[in-house]
Amino acid sequence: MPALPNGGKIRWKRLGDQAFLADLFLRNMGDIGMEKSEELAQILTWDPGERGLLGKLPLADLDAMVDEMIDAQKVMILTGFPVAAAEVGETDGPVGAAHIAHGLTQLGKEVTVVTDRWSLPLVEAACRHRAPGASCRCVEQERAREDCEKLLSEKPDLVIAIERPGKGEDGHYHNMRGQVIDHLVADTDLLLEKAPRSIAIGDGGNELGMGTFSRQIRERVPHGEKICAKVGADHALASGVSNWWGWGVEALLSRRTGRWLLPDDEQEKQLLSQVVEAGGVDGVTGKRQSSVDGLSLDENLQVLRRLRQAIQPVQAAL
Repeated sequence: MPALPNGGKIRWKRLGDQAFLADLFLRNMGDIGMEKSEELAQILTWDPGERGLLGKLPLADLDAMVDEMIDAQKVMILTGFPVAAAEVGETDGPVGAAHIAHGLTQLGKEVTVVTDRWSLPLVEAACRHRAPGASCRCVEQERAREDCEKLLSEKPDLVIAIERPGKGEDGHYHNMRGQVIDHLVADTDLLLEKAPRSIAIGDGGNELGMGTFSRQIRERVPHGEKICAKVGADHALASGVSNWWGWGVEALLSRRTGRWLLPDDEQEKQLLSQVVEAGGVDGVTGKRQSSVDGLSLDENLQVLRRLRQAIQPVQAAL
């Protein structure tokens, strides 16, 4: 397994016969070169939690997805996944949502980030730091349908869900252990179901929009039959950590528009710190610390660095 540059310690692996996400990402990134292609493939197919979702999945059309983000004027982003033991939202989700909001607001889009009360302080902190031009809204559990219908009445062109719980076929929300977490979730499934166009990002299969990968989740993910989200999306993306696709969206928008939108290390460090200070916990350890899904800040930064390295040659050629 190839080592990371600068003495990095993360070890990477491919899952399945084809790194489908990486392969498609690369096809849409232009002529990066074989070495950079391999590097990006490693980034996108690392499955640190070995959850099993990153095997053979249907290909997404990233060019079409970016077209929709560019064409949209009003975008709604859904995020916030609770950790049962802590009864508060995790660090995976709000950070990625803030990055997506940043990329879109920088392009002049009207962006609303939606969550529930368990993650609201985290989302507000993330957006204040990374996407101050975005507005934050809270769906209350007791009047979730009413709140969702009100949000839909504002007629978003595009709804993006990133690390947001999605109901299973049994009508319940589950964590990766198969535990029911209904008491910690406001039902926002309607927002994706009724969206004119939709994008979904997840890393385990229990996230809103991952119903697109229903067969693969049921076959490959532990407790997949129970936890698999019912609702799908027009474009579904999976990665080892959902936050990483926040960077991925910024990278794709950078390439398309010629504007550099990715954060530097210090910006990312401060963003995660703000989310933790607001009460966010690691979704794997349950601890209030600067880590995401059991990965330290430095491990996450190594992923970001490699993504920046892969994108920079393309950006320089624009």
